[in-house]
Amino acid sequence: MSEKIERIKTLIIGSGPAGYTAAIYAARADLKPIVYTGMEPGGQLTTTTEVDNFPGYPDGIDGPTMMVQLQQQAERFGTEVRIGMVTAVELSKEVGGIHRATIDDNKTVEAETVIISTGATAKYLNIPSEQKLRGGGVSACAVCDGFFYKGQDVAIVGAGDTAAEEASYLANICNKVTMLVRKDYMRASKAMQHRVNNMKNIEVLYNTEVDEVLGDQVVEGLRMKNNQTGATKDIEITGLFIAIGHKPNTDIFKGQLDMDETGYLITKGKTTKTNLPGVFACGDSQDKEYRQAVTAAGTGCMAALDAERYLATIETPEEVA
Repeated sequence: MSEKIERIKTLIIGSGPAGYTAAIYAARADLKPIVYTGMEPGGQLTTTTEVDNFPGYPDGIDGPTMMVQLQQQAERFGTEVRIGMVTAVELSKEVGGIHRATIDDNKTVEAETVIISTGATAKYLNIPSEQKLRGGGVSACAVCDGFFYKGQDVAIVGAGDTAAEEASYLANICNKVTMLVRKDYMRASKAMQHRVNNMKNIEVLYNTEVDEVLGDQVVEGLRMKNNQTGATKDIEITGLFIAIGHKPNTDIFKGQLDMDETGYLITKGKTTKTNLPGVFACGDSQDKEYRQAVTAAGTGCMAALDAERYLATIETPEEVA
């Protein structure tokens, strides 16, 4: 006898600030949400040591603690949080249709609504010294962590608009910013290049890559390598920011949901609605502009409200137990 497939009202895929905020609102609306955490329960904030820019924490809070508290808040209203990875989906194209999700390749659940909060993964250089010092001075978010390096010397790796924007942000609060560009030109728009070049405390080094991040427990310096000559040079810094892009965790939705060329899910207007009815996207899976915990939480709220309103407009195919 085959196992009966579980039917739920609201499936939330992902457990960062967007997913847990969606769960809080969905649970309070009696949508009985079930959250599958994914491979990184709590999302990117679990790798962040200090969170100083989320409202309500005047003394700051460490990322893992914040995510545990968000989970507890969601559970207080009846959310069920499950450790597991959604490995495949079969999304309905019909209004009122039922969506199917495969968990860990061996279990199927059906849902009347799906909220996608799978987030995005920052790209790193993947050299051992860099990985060792993540959280100890190596960061992929200047807006999140730049404040801790106020008045200090830092470096940033990248050549696009995001790198240029973050270099400019850091230049306003840091003593000196060394910008490493792998090629002999920047990919950033001319306007962003002009902004970088007009800031006196930004030094742009072309044809330059990271050879090694120096330091045992925290970043103490950087060994740079000229990829044309092979020459290396050490500089003293306390923070290294990687700005070479993010990859949204949306591969399982390819061919079913509309997304841009880099994989970010496309939502309609100011809503979290995707191109399929009953499927909503929030957080970094659809936001490539801001990528902040507070904005992710905001869109998580929106997704739950959108799901509630969607369910109110359809005739529920089958009463959920």
